[in-house]
Amino acid sequence: MRVIAGSARRLVLKCPEGKHTRPTTDRIKETLFNILQGEIVDARFLDLFSGSGGIGIEALSRGAKQCVFVENEREAVTCIKQNLKTTRLSDQAQVMAMDVMQAIRRLDSLHEPFDIIFMDPPYHKDFEIKVIPCLLESSLVREGTLVITEAALDTDLSVMESFSSPIERVKDYKTNRHVFFRV
Repeated sequence: MRVIAGSARRLVLKCPEGKHTRPTTDRIKETLFNILQGEIVDARFLDLFSGSGGIGIEALSRGAKQCVFVENEREAVTCIKQNLKTTRLSDQAQVMAMDVMQAIRRLDSLHEPFDIIFMDPPYHKDFEIKVIPCLLESSLVREGTLVITEAALDTDLSVMESFSSPIERVKDYKTNRHVFFRV
């Protein structure tokens, strides 16, 4: 896995070993950032269920002004910190080693909204159904915030269609999809 574009272009990122982390492939990452290209520069980016931090680091490399990484797996947190050091992007990053819901509550108390929120939770565990409504009701979003979740291709979107912000776009890949909500 590597950084595709921007200030950290071509730098190789470390990934935690084991089955807990599922790194986004370079091809899918490139497609995602082609969709986001007009919104990344100077954005505040929140990367939930960060894994190795590849998505948030890509956002920083492409011009996001800040990224908060939330991950509760110890080995993954270590990888995020190493990857930030390797890419020299640590000054623009905050790593929160905790549960996503706990992080949302803590960040909500700061009343500083994000421009883009990306989440890549474990598949088939319905985290989207729990996390997205909390995000949409928090101070982490403002009008115009883009919330993106990565999910398995066979994920039922009918529950997500009932959220307070409608689905703006769905991008399907071979085994997974990105679902976009605009506040």
